[in-house]
Amino acid sequence: MLGEIVEGSVVLSQAGLIVEEEWRRTATVRQRVGLDEWVIMPNHLHGILVINGGPGMTSHRDVSTKSRLTAHSLGAIIGQFKSVCTKRIRGSGFHQFAWQSSFYEHIIRDEPSLGIIRQYIFENPAKWKLDKHNPKNFD
Repeated sequence: MLGEIVEGSVVLSQAGLIVEEEWRRTATVRQRVGLDEWVIMPNHLHGILVINGGPGMTSHRDVSTKSRLTAHSLGAIIGQFKSVCTKRIRGSGFHQFAWQSSFYEHIIRDEPSLGIIRQYIFENPAKWKLDKHNPKNFD
């Protein structure tokens, strides 16, 4: 839905371009949020968000997108991002578009971990043929 992998690189669809635009806007519309490494895959997104300190710091209980959320928490940020993307994508004619109901989060605690995760995200398109989320790999 979001694009395809061609020779190890992502070629975004119209829906993928909307996701890209909204992901880039995330840091613009949210003062305490920065973007690090990220990539849009054919059916999901990998990204590192940097949430700078201050009131509203995310606690583990604030991560879920299903419960009441604290403003500026990771769950609130992702929920708003998904909502805006969904409205725009459906408005452009892809009426069946939907995200999975939750998301995977991991707190990066040190530079070595950050480097490993950045590399994973960067290499993800080249490994799409082996990805468990690739529909061609479903049994």
